[in-house]
Amino acid sequence: MINPRYTSQALRALIVAAAALVVAVFAPLATAQRSAVAGDTYVYRVYNGYSNEARGQIQTRVDQSDADRVTMSTSTDVRELEQQHAAIYTKEGNGLRHTLVNHDRPVEYDFDPPYPAYVFPLDTGKSWSLRVTATNTVTGRRNSVRVDGEVLGSERINTPAGAFDTIKVSRRVYAGDTEGFLRETIIVETDWYAPALGRAVKTDTRSSWEDASRCSRTGCGFRGDWNIFELMEVRLAKP
Repeated sequence: MINPRYTSQALRALIVAAAALVVAVFAPLATAQRSAVAGDTYVYRVYNGYSNEARGQIQTRVDQSDADRVTMSTSTDVRELEQQHAAIYTKEGNGLRHTLVNHDRPVEYDFDPPYPAYVFPLDTGKSWSLRVTATNTVTGRRNSVRVDGEVLGSERINTPAGAFDTIKVSRRVYAGDTEGFLRETIIVETDWYAPALGRAVKTDTRSSWEDASRCSRTGCGFRGDWNIFELMEVRLAKP
């Protein structure tokens, strides 16, 4: 069942989290990739996976590109998300600082080691199961987050920005946020990663958790928002 108390917060969390997954700015692949340049901008459309209803657009912009990290800002025209958000990633697109959904609420974390969205090379059938420490940037609380990733294979997909040859990557994330009757949030993320751009051109993300204090005949589970992001526009700055 959907918990209506968290809908706006869940949308915010999932949009910010998904932005974290679509910013693989420079991937160490065999072919040449364009390095991130301050001002590079990518616009995605957001729609509800349950109803296919359009929710708006999200824009990610490279603010600064250093030798070991890329700082990006995220803005959106979705009503619940009026303020701008910033996040930091490695050159491979793995999160150093970004938001993770905890029981449908957005929590900003610093990750050490980085959140393993991608483990290169992205060979079909490759999998990983890694634990990282997520430190709440406000409270200092530390969660042990497990990420189980798998490369599902190659797929050519169409987006509003055009057709892309992609590598499909799936992740199952255990957020380490058990608290009282609230059991650990499980997040399922799927990226369609385009080597030509060094980033995901489509991302599907959803979450669920159980509240042991609210069990009924139908169970204890709650499902969060299901959001899908597709690339609409690319605006590259001059090096």
